[in-house]
Amino acid sequence: MDGFTIFWNKYGGAIVGLIVGIFLAILIVFTNFYKIILAIALVIVCIWVGSYVQRNKEAVKEKTKNFIDKL
Repeated sequence: MDGFTIFWNKYGGAIVGLIVGIFLAILIVFTNFYKIILAIALVIVCIWVGSYVQRNKEAVKEKTKNFIDKL
C-alpha cells in the first residue's frame, strides 16, 4: 500500500492532467468547445491589456503618440 501512495504522490498530478486533457481533447474534437476556449482566452488577453494600460498610462500615451506621428 505504501508503494501506491508513493506512486500517487509522485505521479498523481500527471495522471489527473492526462485524464482532463483527454476529456478536453474529446470535447474539442466532437463539439464546438474550441469556441468557448477561444472566447475565454480573448477575455483574459483583454483583461491583461486593460490592466497594463492602466498601470503604464504615460508610457502607453507616449508610444501611441510616436506611432501616430510615424504614420
